Amino acid sequence: MHTPTAEEASMRAGRREWVGLAVLALPTILIALDMSVLYMALPHLSADLGATSLQQLWIIDIYGFMIAGLLVTMGNIGDRIGRRRLLFIGATAFAAASVLASLSTSGEMLIAARALLGVAGATLMPSTLSLISHMFKDPKQQSAAIGVWMGCFLLGAILGPVVGGAMLQFFWWGSVFLLAVPVTVFLLAVGPRTLPEFRNPDAGRIDLPSVVLSLAAVLPFIYGLKQISREGVGPLAVLAIVAGAVFLTVFLRRQSRLANPLLDLSLFRNRTFSSAVAMTVFAGFLSGAYLFVYMYLQLVEGLTPLSAALWTIPMGLATLVSLQVGPLLAQKYRPGYVITGGLVLVAVGYALVAQVDGEGSLGLLVPGLVAVSAGIGPAAGLSATLIMTSVPLEKAGAAASVNETSAEFGSAMGVAVIGMLGMSVYRSQIDDTMPAGIPADAAAAAQESAPGAATAVQQLGGGQAAAELAEAANSALTSALNTTAWASAAIIVGLAILAVTSLRHVSPMGAAAEGPVEELDGELDGELDGEPAKKPADEPKEVDEQPALSER
Repeated sequence: MHTPTAEEASMRAGRREWVGLAVLALPTILIALDMSVLYMALPHLSADLGATSLQQLWIIDIYGFMIAGLLVTMGNIGDRIGRRRLLFIGATAFAAASVLASLSTSGEMLIAARALLGVAGATLMPSTLSLISHMFKDPKQQSAAIGVWMGCFLLGAILGPVVGGAMLQFFWWGSVFLLAVPVTVFLLAVGPRTLPEFRNPDAGRIDLPSVVLSLAAVLPFIYGLKQISREGVGPLAVLAIVAGAVFLTVFLRRQSRLANPLLDLSLFRNRTFSSAVAMTVFAGFLSGAYLFVYMYLQLVEGLTPLSAALWTIPMGLATLVSLQVGPLLAQKYRPGYVITGGLVLVAVGYALVAQVDGEGSLGLLVPGLVAVSAGIGPAAGLSATLIMTSVPLEKAGAAASVNETSAEFGSAMGVAVIGMLGMSVYRSQIDDTMPAGIPADAAAAAQESAPGAATAVQQLGGGQAAAELAEAANSALTSALNTTAWASAAIIVGLAILAVTSLRHVSPMGAAAEGPVEELDGELDGELDGEPAKKPADEPKEVDEQPALSER
């Protein structure tokens, strides 16, 4: 058994760090909660504010747009002004914007408040993850802490509909936004005593043109992908994506010339970093299939929204458990192999989902989705860990922002690409199986989408025509679910091959303290592209303005 050296023992986190992790869990849960809780409140606030359908879309989307567009900027600001300071500033702004949202008197006011929430939210995710990477220097503990961090994000997404439904039952719709206030008060009260401050004293000034270019690249791209997921390929969506790609090219060229870039492209020369980022992007494609899962549960199985949400709880629990098991396995086995094993389980799960055949298939669907959820946990958690551990501490904020931006891009692309594939299958099949004698308006609604078909069936008021249309729509939706499951399984197989080939050089987490984590093209340990690794003495020092809690 390996006896820890004095240096290894000094790297291990104590009580202060673990209490700090619990404090950081709160804003992480809050961000995910704010993303999912709005779906329950939307019908109520729309009726109260008289929000149009276009305003409803912007109320939902503007939050994610601003987070995606500002993650890279905020991660770099944290490296410069201090990650704890940015976290406190962002949390305070998040609480203030939440109060503003709860008091909104019009759709336009709520959209503006949600935009401010997105700006504030973009400060929280990279701040929390980069602080974790600094607080937990021991590879085993850091991997476990990141698993807890990702589990909290998932927990917030699971709790969102449940908490939202409970609060809407007793309070007005604005109450769902006020959850941020007590969380912020607790964070500001306890955080200064449990969270260390850390900044990069050698960082240069923020390049404002780069900030503008990053927004101009990300926002149109995400907008175009969302348009495709809703309405299919159209001129506006294509124009937005092309514009985003052009601005991205200009942005990357500028970064390659700057002495202090907003996005340090040299990070991508690290094989571990670039491979883990690619894994994060493509893992996001799995979001696309879940759109059809939720429609299947409600439209084919006939479950209420609450019942459908309850059926997804086993999936969330499976991911929560696997997020913690993955780091434990990675202490004994190479992370690339652990990730690959999890992805194989995901592929098996999607193969089960692809066998779902109409109503009464919950016994097949739920186990398949549980397998998917259990397998994706190690990939998600360990990819984030590898991204954070493959960069110097002074670049942790930038690395955290890359991780979050990659996840946002992957999710948006998955919903667009997989969603478009599923809708194409649905429309093709329902066109071929549309019953005779269906009124033109009902047929058009059914051909547009599965929810449109459900509305058309209700409007027909029963009878044979309604039953035949419902059967045709349910069969088409089931086929769409099957196809997206097979497509997701194929993507996962490719991702597993990427993991086992590109990450096989990474040693088990437990061996990291005893030897090099990776070897790059035969260079010396710690070197990258001919540049010598920084010595520990060169690393920026922790700026801790508060006395630490007792370690005992």
